Amino acid sequence: MAGTEFVAKLQQPLARLERRLHRLSQGGEFADAFLTQASATLDNLIAFSREPSEDHSLSKLLQLYTQALLDTTFFEENQLVDKDFPEESSLKKVEELIGVLSEPEILIRQISTTQEPASVLGIELLECLYWRRGALLYMFCHTVKGRKEGLMQKTDSFQKLLNEGIQYLVKMLEFRCPDNPNEEFSFQDANAARLVQEGIFSDTHLLAMMYGGEMCYWGLKYYGRESEHKQNTDIEPLHGAHNQVLDFRETGEKMLQKYIAACEGPLRAHEWDTKNAKHILDYFKHFKT
Repeated sequence: MAGTEFVAKLQQPLARLERRLHRLSQGGEFADAFLTQASATLDNLIAFSREPSEDHSLSKLLQLYTQALLDTTFFEENQLVDKDFPEESSLKKVEELIGVLSEPEILIRQISTTQEPASVLGIELLECLYWRRGALLYMFCHTVKGRKEGLMQKTDSFQKLLNEGIQYLVKMLEFRCPDNPNEEFSFQDANAARLVQEGIFSDTHLLAMMYGGEMCYWGLKYYGRESEHKQNTDIEPLHGAHNQVLDFRETGEKMLQKYIAACEGPLRAHEWDTKNAKHILDYFKHFKT
């Protein structure tokens, strides 16, 4: 697709993002650092897209768009957390934000049938999109569970949210895992080499493992070993999620075992807490099917 064509494809999502920023600014919040950065990035994107060129870079356009979107939604997510996920409106808002954070990948599929999201956005931005969706669903379910635990069992939507939140985190952790697990790394530091080999490049990767394991624990506790997501055909999956049945115990065990191995191995000097992870693994071990 020529540059001018995919610039045209970007106009509608750009207009939506501009309206979103404008609406937030009407609330007197535009001094927020993330909204200020989002506005500056959006201005750069608009200026770049209006340049009279046939050589617009799909990657640069969508990277700028994605960064502005991430900054804008991060502000909105912080609002939800600060307000402790209001009971009357937070579920709808969470689903809305998941949809917004899925737009970059949807755009890529619409614009190009040959390019993968990772080659267009880069691994870091793509990881961030999956991390943000998974972490948002984790925080929402954690808050709801703490508020009224019985609600988790009675509402099908929470089973869907757990299932899909875990999938976002699992996918996020797969992006940098090497194709060959026995590949040699030229690191003088053996601990660094081991972390890279496991696809662990930041604290966020560790948090994703812990969040995912904890969500698997909630899923096993409230819904049994496997998600019954496929049986709930009236519940549509969120944008960008796969309608996949998860084995909560197997998935959780893999994530938490990897988390503990990293924290008590290469990262032992950093004093990451593994107590809760071990408690959950013990629950998995003794869970009766």
